[in-house]
Amino acid sequence: MNTDLISKKDLLDLTDISYGQLYRWKRKRLIPDEWFIRKSTFTGQETFFPKEKILDRIEKIKAMKDNISLDELADLLSPTLGNVQLSQEELSIRNIVAPNILDFYLQQKGIIKFFTFENLLQVYILEKLLQAGEINLDEGKMIIQVLTDFSDKMNQKTCKLFFIRKLGVSSCFVVCNPEGVFFEKGTKIIFQLSLQTCIEELKEKLNS
Repeated sequence: MNTDLISKKDLLDLTDISYGQLYRWKRKRLIPDEWFIRKSTFTGQETFFPKEKILDRIEKIKAMKDNISLDELADLLSPTLGNVQLSQEELSIRNIVAPNILDFYLQQKGIIKFFTFENLLQVYILEKLLQAGEINLDEGKMIIQVLTDFSDKMNQKTCKLFFIRKLGVSSCFVVCNPEGVFFEKGTKIIFQLSLQTCIEELKEKLNS
């Protein structure tokens, strides 16, 4: 059995949740249907889950479910982009993004009266990578352009943003089937970011 999967029985034992809770959270869209993987075993059909994803998701649900409703939590964890419009002043007041990162973003995008969730996601990812020292400013421009060009892919649950270098040349792209990505020898993967995870993190930040 794939070690990246965890059985339903082991999941319930490890997380100390009930069968009823698990399937209630599924009905409430807190856990995606596609994470429930049916496989044949020597005892018959059993349900498995992508281990890292499901453990992280259940930890988030347990940590937040006492503070907000399950419907609100479902919206927070949804990969869909929220209907948000914030002015530059609101971004500064709420300390959502560092002023220098915001200034750099606006230099590339021009005047933005109200920031949509799509804008916020782009600048959030940009800040995450610049502050981590993963990229330089010229590479930041490339990332903004790629995220803009592929904005219609942001709602797809499996998409990842890749940034690679080979012989000093950088490249950035969005992949919606990361398990099928292979690189030629000598290519260094600088980072790969799950867009769904970034969306969840940004929604948490906006609701904090």
